[in-house]
Amino acid sequence: MEKKTNAFDESFGWYGTIAVMSAYFLVSFYPSFAKNFWFQLLNLTGALGIMWISNKKKVYQSVVLNVIWAMIALVSIAKMFL
Repeated sequence: MEKKTNAFDESFGWYGTIAVMSAYFLVSFYPSFAKNFWFQLLNLTGALGIMWISNKKKVYQSVVLNVIWAMIALVSIAKMFL
């Protein structure tokens, strides 16, 4: 049985999708954007949004993928400041 989701869950999930796709668009057309803090922040927050809604809907493959995606973004952000 599918877990119930509310407007926040759905909005955060859609934000995540839009954020990850925006990051992909930007790096595809502007490769230098990959070293930008905002690129990594879009990836991190996007992954969190997708993780959230995927967990609510019990789509665990997507949860695992986005945990890894978020960890990569976190490491990249940390490297920018160290």
